[in-house]
Amino acid sequence: MTTTQFDGVSVNTQANVYFDGKCVSHGITLADGTRKSVGVVLPATLTFGTAAPEIMECVAGGCEYKLAGSDQWLQAGPGDKFSVSGNSSFEIRVTEAFHYICHYG
Repeated sequence: MTTTQFDGVSVNTQANVYFDGKCVSHGITLADGTRKSVGVVLPATLTFGTAAPEIMECVAGGCEYKLAGSDQWLQAGPGDKFSVSGNSSFEIRVTEAFHYICHYG
C-alpha cells in the first residue's frame, strides 16, 4: 500500500534541489524523531549516492532503477519500494514525474 499522509510532522520548508532542478525534496521529521524526505524526480537519468541505507517508495509515476554493482534495470511504480545500501549509489531513469518518499535508516 502506498503511503498517502504523515500526521504530526515537522517539515523543513527549504527545499533540497538537486541536478539543476530535476529532483526537489523536503525533509520531514516524525513525532518519534524518524527522518524521511518527500519529493519528485522529473524526467532524467540521475545517479544518487547514499550515506545511510534508504528505502525508496514510489507514490506516483514510475521509474527504472539500477543499484550499484548491478547491470539490471528494474521498474518501480505506485506502491513499490526498493532498498539501497548505505555508502552506495543507484541510478534512476524517469520518463514522467516520479513522486517518492525516502525512508532513511
